[in-house]
Amino acid sequence: MQERYSDPVWREALAGSQMLLVAFGALVLMPLITGLDPSVALFTAGVGTLIFHLVTGKQLPIFLASSFAFIAPIGVATGEFGLSATMGGLMAAGITYMLLAGAVKLNGTGFVDRLLPPVVIAPVIMSIGLGLAPVAANMAMGRTGDGAAELVPYTTAIVIAAISLGVTIVVAVLGRGLFRLLPILFGVLAGYLASFAVGIVDISTITDAPWLTVPAFSAPSFHWGAILFMLPVAIAPAIEHVGDVLAISNVTRRNYLRKPGLHRTLFGDGLATTAAASVGGPPNTTYSEVTGAVMLTRNFNPNIMLWAAGVAIVLAFVGKFGAVLQAIPAPVMGGILCLLFGSIAVVGLNTLIRHQVDLSQARNLIIVAVTLVLGIGGVVVGGTAIGLQGIALASVAAILLNLVLPGYTAWRRDDEDEPRQAG
Repeated sequence: MQERYSDPVWREALAGSQMLLVAFGALVLMPLITGLDPSVALFTAGVGTLIFHLVTGKQLPIFLASSFAFIAPIGVATGEFGLSATMGGLMAAGITYMLLAGAVKLNGTGFVDRLLPPVVIAPVIMSIGLGLAPVAANMAMGRTGDGAAELVPYTTAIVIAAISLGVTIVVAVLGRGLFRLLPILFGVLAGYLASFAVGIVDISTITDAPWLTVPAFSAPSFHWGAILFMLPVAIAPAIEHVGDVLAISNVTRRNYLRKPGLHRTLFGDGLATTAAASVGGPPNTTYSEVTGAVMLTRNFNPNIMLWAAGVAIVLAFVGKFGAVLQAIPAPVMGGILCLLFGSIAVVGLNTLIRHQVDLSQARNLIIVAVTLVLGIGGVVVGGTAIGLQGIALASVAAILLNLVLPGYTAWRRDDEDEPRQAG
């Protein structure tokens, strides 16, 4: 039976706005890095969250938004197949989530435990963060994410990136209460102000933008190459999803793996991702920043996430707000991403430590070592059109190595797994 909450509507709305504020920094950074429209990302985050709560019976205080695991694959797929076909591939990735949810329903959560032990989860998560490190470095130096073109002079860019990174670190370390959960937002604001001071923000795009507008939605198309390229990528965010559900279960002291069930949360996440890609938005995933805010405020009412979703949808139609987001200079994002991508890798490292994975054992060392090199080194298997590379290749390799190498032992997942950082 669903628990009833008696918070006044105004308090739920205020708490929901606060939760969106916590998620906001990472939510908009992902589409800005990949060239997607941040207003569309806001809209699909809101709609995706509503879909998730519809599927799960409005039982979890969870907010869905842009997944960082797809940054590199979207960049590669867009260059190879185009944006429309990439969206079709992302829809297929969402359907893969739903198929995995069906497998969990039929086989139970033990199926996930056997397929994804810590020795598989950890290097995959590390590969997500470390594989994106060049993107952060290039943007911090004033270049595009792939380093192909200079957007801001190097000296100016490094100073702005240092300001953004410095403020983010100070707020994360010295902040108190809710402020400690907003380091990305403060870093963006500080970097933005510094960029205004040196004149590298194009104000005309903001002044010319209308107050109300429709986000730049786009329709998907379906290309077998893009679909086959994206399908394996879905493994990594599925791994992250399991960790986030465990984390929110630990925070609220409720076992969401049983009720509503991991199969329902995975299905809701997959359906939200498919819906987002159908209108040109980035894939959705659960946000650990919001989990941290729930833990701090002790507000476990799922209704607040519905308000957060509603506010995100409304902001998506404010044209000037979208223009402000589009005008964020590359060095501002680059400085923050130096911390953000590194923290994702550290979460993977912490997974190895928490579960005491013995890397002196040959099988464990092989799985971690090979996964990291394949995930970061740029190896392509099968050609760029339909081949495996990056995080997709790393995920498949880690799972296969774990299943075929001798010495495999089942494990029982620790319900105190910590959530990852930033989407």
